Order: sequence, then structure tokens, then C-alpha cells
Amino acid sequence: MKIKICGIKTAEAARAVEKFGADYIGCIFYAKSKRYIAPEIAAEILRPLTIKKVGVFVNESAEIVNAIAEKVGLDYVQLHGSETAEYAEKICRPIIKAYRYGDGFSVDAANNFPCEFILVDSFVAGAAGGTGKSFDWRNSAQEILKITKPVFIAGGISINNFVEAAEIFKPYALDVSGSLEIDGVKSAAKIENFLREVRRYH
Repeated sequence: MKIKICGIKTAEAARAVEKFGADYIGCIFYAKSKRYIAPEIAAEILRPLTIKKVGVFVNESAEIVNAIAEKVGLDYVQLHGSETAEYAEKICRPIIKAYRYGDGFSVDAANNFPCEFILVDSFVAGAAGGTGKSFDWRNSAQEILKITKPVFIAGGISINNFVEAAEIFKPYALDVSGSLEIDGVKSAAKIENFLREVRRYH
């Protein structure tokens, strides 16, 4: 099981993500997010790292997405809005397509979307993601397990519940963000503790 730590805004947190063994690091390029980071700052933070880099976008123009991906050195683009398959064909990086469970979620749509990975997040009305809330894992599992692509599970993942998520979904990856923060800022110590617990579980 892989781990993605998302919403990184500082070099200290980014170094901890790589040092303690996460598989993916994510930065958010959606201006309305409290975890938004300017592309030029993200480039400074991410370019020295060898970990797989993900940029999160919400209904952004394909031209801007591709320009930021090039500037920052992204390995993957995560689409967290209502992007279409036609839009996805214009993106110059492999895609992680995010769906919010409960927001008209469709297994068929997920399976047919032109992407490498599917990410399932919690649905909270008016929020694109990053709410820190879990969806109903047990009642959704039967449906989500029909997704044929590798799946990331997101939404409220923490050191206290990641084992439950791992055992219900057997996912390709868990995506973690808010539970690793203190006062809205990623904590290197929390990142270290979480990743050590994950590796102990493995």
C-alpha cells in the first residue's frame, strides 16, 4: 500500500515526506483551497526531491495545468473537479482522477475515465475536497471495490483509522492531509509518526 501526503506548503514538510518514506507528495494549485501554494514556491520545494510529485487542480484550463506541471516538475496531475474525458486528453501528464463519494459517484464513469488512478474522497457540499471528513467506508466498499483502476482512498485518513481503511478497501494508496497538520500547517513530527506507523503495519 502506497502513501500520498497532500497539501504540502513548506520545504520542511516536503523533506519529511520524502525522508520518512511516503510514495507521493502533493501540492494544491486551487486558489480557493486553504492549502493553495503558488507554483513558483512549489517548484522550489519539490524540484530537489526524488519522490513522485502530484499537483491538484480543480476545473483549471488545460493550458495552465500543463504549464504548472512543467514548471514544478510534476509526475502526475490530480483532477479534483468536473473535468471531462475530452479535457483529460489535453493533459500532458498521467492523471489521478478524483471523485467525491456521494456526489453522483459512478463506478462506470470512474472505470471509463482516461486516467492512471482513481481517487475517492468524501463529499461535502460546497467543498472540492480537503475537508478532513471520512465517507462511509463500510457501506461504500462494495461499490468502490468494483473500480478496475488502482484506487487512492482520501478523506479523513489519520494515524487512528488508516488500518481500517486499508483493510476495508485494500487500496493501491491512502491519501493523507489534514490529520498531519497543527494549526493548518503540516507537522514534520506528525508526518514521521504517521509514516512509521504505516510501515509497522506493513
